[in-house]
Amino acid sequence: MVLRHTVVAALAALGLVTTSFAAPAAEAAHRNCSVPVIGPVCAPDTVVLDGKRLLQAKFAGDRTALRALLAAADTDLTTGPWSVTAKKQIPPSGDKHDYLSLAPYWWPTTQPTAENPWGCPFVQRDGQRNPIVDEITDHAYRGEAFEAIYRLSLAWYYTGDARYARRAALDLRTWFLDAATKMNPNLNFAQGIPCKVDGRGIGIIEFSYTLTQVVDATAILATGAPGWTKADQAGMTGWYTQFLDWLRTSKNGTDEAAAQNNHGSFYDMLVAALALGTGRRDLAAAIARDAGPKRIAPQIQANGYQPQEASRTRSWHYSAFNLVALTRLAQIGKHVGVDLWHYTAPSGATLFAAAGFLIPAATQGQQAWPYPELDFRQYAALDVLHAAADAGDREARAALPKVPVPPGGDLYPVRPAAEQLDDIAKS
Repeated sequence: MVLRHTVVAALAALGLVTTSFAAPAAEAAHRNCSVPVIGPVCAPDTVVLDGKRLLQAKFAGDRTALRALLAAADTDLTTGPWSVTAKKQIPPSGDKHDYLSLAPYWWPTTQPTAENPWGCPFVQRDGQRNPIVDEITDHAYRGEAFEAIYRLSLAWYYTGDARYARRAALDLRTWFLDAATKMNPNLNFAQGIPCKVDGRGIGIIEFSYTLTQVVDATAILATGAPGWTKADQAGMTGWYTQFLDWLRTSKNGTDEAAAQNNHGSFYDMLVAALALGTGRRDLAAAIARDAGPKRIAPQIQANGYQPQEASRTRSWHYSAFNLVALTRLAQIGKHVGVDLWHYTAPSGATLFAAAGFLIPAATQGQQAWPYPELDFRQYAALDVLHAAADAGDREARAALPKVPVPPGGDLYPVRPAAEQLDDIAKS
């Protein structure tokens, strides 16, 4: 009888049968939707990812992509946990619980001395990463922690293996909840420039899509993950709420909101995701609606060219990167009834056109990209084209088999949302 209920629940969650055993997705975050052996049988109430699609992939998904995800998650079981308090440096606030990082493209102009230990003044070299920024561990630890949390949560969802859930819970509590190690919900000191400024709004992009992955991860765990409690979920919701308030009211936050390039796109995507994740659907919908005239229209030309991104020394990277933000924002919009994919600017610009502009180089290589690029990685556009194909773009779908797969495999089928596949922070 238990097995019968398990199978019926799984089928009901997929929409293949009707029964009261399986909870609606909206209730999934508030009850245990996990059953023995199979694990969760409810669609998680995610903010970027489509919970129903995750549920379908759980029972009838891409096995190759799942194996690649689990291989990475198995490594995550024995790494971390990470904390902002592990850094040697003290932020200007005097509190190690505050996140700290330096601007990656700024360099000293003189040799450091006892009187001038940084070698100030600093000057900008666009696209050239100063290795000194890696001496502060917060940025790297943030990346490792958030990515591990996301993979582990997905691995538990697909397998029901409690090891993945418990490790994700440990990583989450260490970074966000435990008094001794948690991060304060602000980015006051992100991407500072020595002898110039303690922190900048531009540093918010370091949390960009990776924090939205954490929001999805906690929604997944809230469907009944072992070791993840209602108190844990409430604590995370409280952290998200405080961080959302900081984003919308601080000087750094309002500075970033005013940005007209990928920084503005990522800011909107982050705020919309946090709004949806904390129950503010009205705010998420307003941001998504405004993104057409506010982001797509001024950033994309009718043929899909993105002038502010293509003018950079890393033009290929940034052209794909901006679309990571906008395609994820389109997925958030879908949750609240806003269709960004079919928004057309007065110029004729659309997200479809921007994705299509990347297809020649994505399928043919750098010779088809006549713009500056210090480190061309052809696979950088793969997730963006996946997203366009999901939205109905036949040209993008036809191009997918011709795009090289990134190291670690094509994970889009099991975490269907665009990621920054060519992370230049690791290059």
